[in-house]
Amino acid sequence: MLNVAIKAARAAGAIINRAALDVESVRISQKQINDFVTEVDHASEKIIIETLLTAYPGHGILAEESGSEYGAKDSEFVWIIDPLDGTTNFIHGFPVYCVSIALAVRGKVEQAVIYDPSRNDLFTSTKGRGAYMNERRIRVSKRTQLKDCLISTGFPFRPGDNFKNYLNMMSDVMQRTAGLRRPGAAALDLAYVAAGFTDGFFETGLSIWDVAAGSLLITEAGGLVGNFTGEADFLEQRECMAGSPRIYGQLVPILGKYSKFASAGDKAAVRQAAGDDAAAQDPPAASETPDSPAAAGEDAPF
Repeated sequence: MLNVAIKAARAAGAIINRAALDVESVRISQKQINDFVTEVDHASEKIIIETLLTAYPGHGILAEESGSEYGAKDSEFVWIIDPLDGTTNFIHGFPVYCVSIALAVRGKVEQAVIYDPSRNDLFTSTKGRGAYMNERRIRVSKRTQLKDCLISTGFPFRPGDNFKNYLNMMSDVMQRTAGLRRPGAAALDLAYVAAGFTDGFFETGLSIWDVAAGSLLITEAGGLVGNFTGEADFLEQRECMAGSPRIYGQLVPILGKYSKFASAGDKAAVRQAAGDDAAAQDPPAASETPDSPAAAGEDAPF
């Protein structure tokens, strides 16, 4: 099954690489503000689904662009596909994007492939058998102190996302680490944590096809992945945090209070901090400035 997934990923990668040679001519449409889909996403998804269903016609499909309209509807085997993660990067010719394919069996991810076509990097994993990059075994990084670590993230980009919250999270992480990176393809970010290129990752608003394959790579490379409070059952929760065990443990107290599953007290503290930040940024009203007549207890002139 892993070999079939690799074949599908490489076929999709070939389509993406051909299109990247003349990215200006690629047709683009918008799913919602700042959320783009191209004809390349659709062509890539089509070849992946055809390859998988030719080999396993009884399997189910859950794909970013077509949902679950293909494949068997009640199979215990479901392929979870992101045909081009990092579409915005691809549109701009910024070479950070990938194909992500995972196989879930009875709800648990058992096979994973992430393929970076611009670098020809292939990340693979089978449950219980380790994680590999280009057929070499990979492990999460050995760094133990957050101050030495490189952490990757993804910025919110949709209307309605809580930007202030995210800026506060970034501020909390930036001040405690060697650097924060935002490459723009979550599946590849997770593969890089598994390979030890970065030490941790966090992002909100992710869908299951963004994180399914990467989550198996990380656990098979000796890392941990979950939501911001550290719970492992995160695939459908739209928040994801990953890292080596030591770094993951240090990220939980920093990011946990921003989780939608945080305690009421933590949530209140975050709101309070956000309110204090806003107050600090707003200039005081005339009645509050020390040299105004109102502040001095005098009648304000009209």
